[in-house]
Amino acid sequence: MAMRKVKRPSKTIIFIYIFLIVATLTMLIPYYWMLITSVKPQEEIQTYPPKLYVKSPTVQPYRDLFRLIPMGRHLFNSLFVCTSVVLFKVFACSLAGYAFAKHKFWGRDIIFMMFLASLMIPWQVNIIPGFILVKNLGWLNSFKGLIIPTMGWGAFGIFLSRQFIYSIPDDFIDAARIDGCTEFKIYLHVILPLIKPVLATLAIFTFIQQWNNLVWPLVITTTREMRTIPVALAALSSQTSSNFGMLMAAAVVATVPMLIIFLIFQKYIIKRIVLP
Repeated sequence: MAMRKVKRPSKTIIFIYIFLIVATLTMLIPYYWMLITSVKPQEEIQTYPPKLYVKSPTVQPYRDLFRLIPMGRHLFNSLFVCTSVVLFKVFACSLAGYAFAKHKFWGRDIIFMMFLASLMIPWQVNIIPGFILVKNLGWLNSFKGLIIPTMGWGAFGIFLSRQFIYSIPDDFIDAARIDGCTEFKIYLHVILPLIKPVLATLAIFTFIQQWNNLVWPLVITTTREMRTIPVALAALSSQTSSNFGMLMAAAVVATVPMLIIFLIFQKYIIKRIVLP
């Protein structure tokens, strides 16, 4: 019986795998250092040369973090703001994308091009007029001021949803109309199930963007209780710059929600990537 020859990987494939392994390690090392520093005693942090392991792990930095600052309140603020903005943008952008992709109305292309043109405007331009508007409405240092203005920045989500919905065959929509479905039912029962990968991608991008948003919450919040995670980390860094253990513990706490969100929606992201 003849032996089947095993096909060896080419040099290009080997190089690609080596490059990916090195790139992965390069990105994981900072997270590893952040994690072990957050459980190191202060004397181990100050040793030279630095050690890549922990001799006597401790959770004291995490205790100090939640004892000295209202970290639980900051986590709630960020989670509430991010969840509200994500839910609204996923709904509004997908609904607008359906309208732009499958409905013909006067000025459709012009309005869509205006949305695309808004992507070229730096977001920093909106800070001063946004602050004046929020101040006149009495929304400073409130959830309204943190959430409502950020809901209007959805041009990218509309573009992403519109491009994907445009590829859905019209036969599905026509069949639903023949069965007596209203436009909203078509959107709810036909469009949404088909665009789950896009919705997951948009949800992750929006969540990460809002979670890391520093400038806008810093501008409109005036009390410590209304701070979000980025503002709290910036204030903590300026107040306790020598306590590296507590700073790294705060960074770990701030990273965990983003990691959880990514793991939940990971399969939809991969599915979106492999789609033609």
